[in-house]
Amino acid sequence: MDSSFDIISTEEVKDIRAALEEGDLCTATERASKYLKDIENAPLNIAITGESGTGKSTFVNAIRGMNDEEEGSAKTGVVEMTEKPTPYVHLQYPNVTVWDLPGIGTPSFAADSYLQSVDFSRYDFFIIISSERFKKNDIDLAKAIQAMNKKFYFVRSKVDSDLHACKVRRTKTFNEGNILNEMRNNCIQSLRDGGITEPHVFLLSFLELDKFDFHIMQDTLEKELPEQKRHIFLISLPNISLPVLEKKRQAFKKDIWLWALLSGGVAAVPIPGLSVALDIGILVKAMKTYMNAFGLDEKSLKKLADTFGKDVNELKSVIKSPIVTKEINKELIITILKSAVIGGLMLVEYVVSTIPVIGSLAAGNISFRSTHWMLSGFLEEIAEDAVRVLTKALESPV
Repeated sequence: MDSSFDIISTEEVKDIRAALEEGDLCTATERASKYLKDIENAPLNIAITGESGTGKSTFVNAIRGMNDEEEGSAKTGVVEMTEKPTPYVHLQYPNVTVWDLPGIGTPSFAADSYLQSVDFSRYDFFIIISSERFKKNDIDLAKAIQAMNKKFYFVRSKVDSDLHACKVRRTKTFNEGNILNEMRNNCIQSLRDGGITEPHVFLLSFLELDKFDFHIMQDTLEKELPEQKRHIFLISLPNISLPVLEKKRQAFKKDIWLWALLSGGVAAVPIPGLSVALDIGILVKAMKTYMNAFGLDEKSLKKLADTFGKDVNELKSVIKSPIVTKEINKELIITILKSAVIGGLMLVEYVVSTIPVIGSLAAGNISFRSTHWMLSGFLEEIAEDAVRVLTKALESPV
């Protein structure tokens, strides 16, 4: 199967292809609708655990794109603040929940009964955090998770603080790369000594999540999560770096053909003045989804500006898409479709042959082609705008 379709399983793609080959557009559309809903509603439960004082709650906030003082953030402190497994729902994606688990090894949560106490079965994977080398409690927990066929990953936290301390102490010999390798090798060796043969260890600073090993961790999770959970994980990531934005662009690019197939198969009302009928509501929903995920809505732009000490109008000034600055609704979509661009689309052969799962049936459907064209163009526009906005936010003051 073409890798561009790995947002859904091989069997699901075969189901849609079989319906199209039989000329049953209704069934193909129903299946596309179901798979889109499954993608949108796929639950993802991430467990954050480790010993007390390692920064678990700060990571819960950071991975949700929040700081420690925002309403709804996990409570942080110098002592263990979490007394029971506490769910923190993602602000934009309510089916994504990050669980702040109590510190392992505390009097209330002994290592030998920890997983039963926190109801391990509800989590998709565990992130075990330590602010120094991993200890017996961490290793015992990892072994227990492994025995229950769950995924786990090790995060070495507070890397920024340790680097700063090393820089102060090693004024002549300080080398960041060498020190990071020392940290990583030290963690890996302690885990191997404890019986973990191939540990995944990531060095992170929760105050600067985009630095160090965050992108390596992101790539690892992307490879190891199931299709639908991989998608929701990627699009729920905070927009903290250019690689994250590119991952989101690629993730959304993979579901455009499903939106287009759905638009081509539903009962749609013809647009006055155009010989085309498609579901405008589908376009509105998809485009709003893309815009919010890239952080180009008003609330996200204001938050980004505040985070980097910028004026929100300064960030808006680099946005080039005329759509982003307007309210996305049916009227706007109809206006765009009535432009000369759609007329040109009808005269030029649109390359749908690159979407083999659709076949000749949908390739001849102008609704499918129009929706695919419009969503593809919009996605590229806002992805580029998101890059420009983040680049502007990261600029140092002159």
